[in-house]
Amino acid sequence: MEPTRRRHRRFTAALAACLSALCTAGLVLAAPGAAAADPKDDARRAAHAVNRAEAILEAATVTARSAARRLEAVTAALPSARNKVAVSRGLVVAASVEAGTARRRADIARATYGRAAGRFAQAQKRLDVAHHRVGEIAAASYMGGNFAAINVLVGARGPQDAMDRLGMVDQVMRKQQESVDQFLVARREARTEQDRAGLAKRTAEEAERKAAERLTAAKTAQVAAQQARAAIIRLSQSRRAALTTARSQRAAVLARYEAAQAEEARIQDALRVWDKKTGHGEYLGGKLLMPVNGWKSSDFGSRFDPYYRVWQLHAGTDFAAGGGTPIHAAASGRIVQAGWNGGYGNYTCISHGRRQGRGFSTCYGHQSKILVHVGEFVRRGEVIGRVGTTGASTGFHLHFETRFDGTPKNPLNYLPGCLC
Repeated sequence: MEPTRRRHRRFTAALAACLSALCTAGLVLAAPGAAAADPKDDARRAAHAVNRAEAILEAATVTARSAARRLEAVTAALPSARNKVAVSRGLVVAASVEAGTARRRADIARATYGRAAGRFAQAQKRLDVAHHRVGEIAAASYMGGNFAAINVLVGARGPQDAMDRLGMVDQVMRKQQESVDQFLVARREARTEQDRAGLAKRTAEEAERKAAERLTAAKTAQVAAQQARAAIIRLSQSRRAALTTARSQRAAVLARYEAAQAEEARIQDALRVWDKKTGHGEYLGGKLLMPVNGWKSSDFGSRFDPYYRVWQLHAGTDFAAGGGTPIHAAASGRIVQAGWNGGYGNYTCISHGRRQGRGFSTCYGHQSKILVHVGEFVRRGEVIGRVGTTGASTGFHLHFETRFDGTPKNPLNYLPGCLC
């Protein structure tokens, strides 16, 4: 266990920085007040409540940091999503304008084509009339040959009359030829206009088709961007909701944690009074016995916790050993705690009396099996459990602690030899 003030500062700061969804768990505390008939029972309940509160707070801290990182990620992604939506909307507007322009051009081209087709139809009628007239003239010329001119001359009343009649015939022929020439020009122009109108129509229709394709693609992109933005917003909202829920529970969790701390302090006072009344003797066992046949894998002190992935106080020394390896009592004493204890997993504590004027105990965590029960007296070297990996553990090992009045101290100061 960390010193009370350091634990409080660490958890308060972590929760103040960021909290996420907390696992639902209640802390069952012994009722405050006067010391119970057996303070050791109260001490066990208080220690269990404090450890359970610590486990909840540690888990909350890790979850909150993870939620905060995810929230930062989705928040950072929102501007990009909004930009994509804005770009897509711009594409839709531009494509809509292009499509409208193309449609207007197509309408103009169709109207032009219609007018040209009308002019061509009128010219065709004039051509038919002229063709009929030319046909009549040609037939008359064929039937009459050169006799027409002779007939004109024969019917003349004199030379001047003959000249006048020939002039009239010549004028008629020129007028007929002019009509044919004018119609041929008009027909060529009408056909040219018809060709131009057809080309304009095809060009406008192609432009309209491409604009419609761009409009469809832009709308598709807009829908995709909106869906992505909606997904990011939903994710962001869920993260914010989780943080809001966690913050709303902050006061209650801290209150329970502080209540557990206060209860532990009250029980420690009661234990001191109990020791005075019962005349509990001093610990005279010297150096502790190595609790397990293994090797040191982690020291006491501040470290990066491999399970919670945060920096925090490691309240003991870890000894790696195979699963099921016997765990021995480091000194003689009475079992004051034996059972499940949050992140410690299967956890046993032995009270060894007083040492240096304070209550001295050793504790053993992450056991696969506990072989003792509360109240039992065990002797130095007696097997009390088996190595495991229960609780907040990443592999088989024994988490070994030495505590004075519940406060953890470096076990290497009390174990024999060099374990470096």
